Amino acid sequence: MKFCWIPLLLVSCAAAAMTPSRLIANIPGRTTVSLDGAWHAIVDPFENGQPRGFFHDDKPKDKSDLVEYSFDASPVLNVPGDWNTQREALMFYEGPVWYRREFSYHKHEGTRVFVYFGAANYRTAVYLNGEKLGEHEGGFTPFDFEVTSTLREGGNSLIVEVNNTRRPDGVPGMRFDWWSYGGITRDVELVEVPETFIQDYWVQLARGSQNEISGWVQLNGAQARQKVTVEIPEAHVRETFNSDTNGRASFRLTGRWELWSPEHPKLYDVVLTSGGETVRDQIGFRTIEAQGTKILLNGKPIFLRGISMHEEAPFREGRAFSAEDAQTLLGWVKELGCNFVRFAHYPHNENEIRLADRMGLLVWSEIPVYWDLDWRNPATLATAQAQLRDMIARDHNRAAVVLWSLSNETPVKAERLTFLTQLAQDAREMDSTRLITSALNHVDNTAPDERTLSDPLGEVLDVLGLNEYLGWYGGRPEDADKLQWKLTWNKPLIVSEFGGGAPYGRHGDTDERWTEEYQDNLFQHQLDMVERMPNLAGLSPWVLMDFRSPLRMLPGVQDYHNRKGVISNRGQRKMAFYTLQRFYRKIAEGGTQNH
Repeated sequence: MKFCWIPLLLVSCAAAAMTPSRLIANIPGRTTVSLDGAWHAIVDPFENGQPRGFFHDDKPKDKSDLVEYSFDASPVLNVPGDWNTQREALMFYEGPVWYRREFSYHKHEGTRVFVYFGAANYRTAVYLNGEKLGEHEGGFTPFDFEVTSTLREGGNSLIVEVNNTRRPDGVPGMRFDWWSYGGITRDVELVEVPETFIQDYWVQLARGSQNEISGWVQLNGAQARQKVTVEIPEAHVRETFNSDTNGRASFRLTGRWELWSPEHPKLYDVVLTSGGETVRDQIGFRTIEAQGTKILLNGKPIFLRGISMHEEAPFREGRAFSAEDAQTLLGWVKELGCNFVRFAHYPHNENEIRLADRMGLLVWSEIPVYWDLDWRNPATLATAQAQLRDMIARDHNRAAVVLWSLSNETPVKAERLTFLTQLAQDAREMDSTRLITSALNHVDNTAPDERTLSDPLGEVLDVLGLNEYLGWYGGRPEDADKLQWKLTWNKPLIVSEFGGGAPYGRHGDTDERWTEEYQDNLFQHQLDMVERMPNLAGLSPWVLMDFRSPLRMLPGVQDYHNRKGVISNRGQRKMAFYTLQRFYRKIAEGGTQNH
């Protein structure tokens, strides 16, 4: 049987075709050919594309030949981009859409070529020149396929079927509180590498050490045994190692490193060389750990002043994907006074992750194990595991990422605990240097004015996340003044969500729901309450910016938007924005008792 390399595992090509993993690390540091732009697209609500063979891209052979589809005659959709916001008729569409991109390519001797997708939502099948390359499931993780032998000299036809239909066995499942934007939502590129190339690498501080880098380089190709050089020029470090018969070279580097932090987001140029290939990256070095009820960054306690955010494009709406989108959104995060951002509820695009590295924002990165899933289904677990693996594979060299999140607001069930415990084990096996968390919302009313976070999942987490909406989904904002909290687990706590909805510019009394005054009043009482909470290590209120959601239907108020943003989808700051900003400035200046 032929085998394909994927990070950390060797699996059969048959298996890899169904759940392909990321083969190549650091796409921005590679030689690439962009396939972004206008792709011809056929909307296929009755799923005719497979039986009629759209992937062949047939043309009539003569004037009597019957071909009942045509990419050439079909309108275009921009890639990257979601189809929902590009055509009004597709805003609520769920189903398959077929994309075609024709391109010309000149082959190079000794070069392997992969086609790389930053993401496509949700199930994707990829064909090149009529040959199926493989499939991928999951809307927010990258995937690629080797096309070296399938590429033609000159003209080529790349056809992609993307289907965003929700599935009971999917991750996420049937219900979630964001828009299921369909389409090829991130960049598509051809990646050129040598016949034996640097597939992946780990260059990070060893767990618990501030001066020793413990790393590895994984080669892919027939010449597995090679010399591998790791160079960090600024630190005057240059070491050469030999890879083994599996193409793996492990190494340790000792030095005095300027540690990455929000105040000093230091990134080093790292150069990896093997054979005729050189890969460059920018990597920061820092330690993160939980000690008792504290989170320690570089050995010192840090309070996470954060905000949650969706990957929603500012101003134009739709799925965010560009460097400009990332700059706007994370610029707002910094304006709030944050040193921390929760990327909810799925892995965000790489532009955001890398910008967080440069801006000094600590990141909570999450897979979309959201609300209820088919917990007993092995296929659902396998899908969640693949998304976790690919999230970690893409971002394991990013200093900004300090928390891997397994889930959000999942119900307390025995089968759910088994499912998430397995994911926690997987995450630690892949990356022992970061903290594991989940956003929990199951609490016990242990007394009239007392609540206890007692979710048994807390046992397997390093950091507890708590979503609570007192004053919005129950009670009044003022009830927070007398509420006391207890925790079953003596671990750091991040209040990962609280908030309330208000369209920008809607004003009224502080007790009038859907007004900025109500939202702001809720924030004031919540912030007073969280300061009294035990083990508090940070917070990430809900949410940075309003975003589309099919669950939010109230006419004239929501209009299919979740309005809990402290900023509107047009960039307008609400009253709560400034209340949160003042709170964070007070903490940053050391003006609170606990932080």
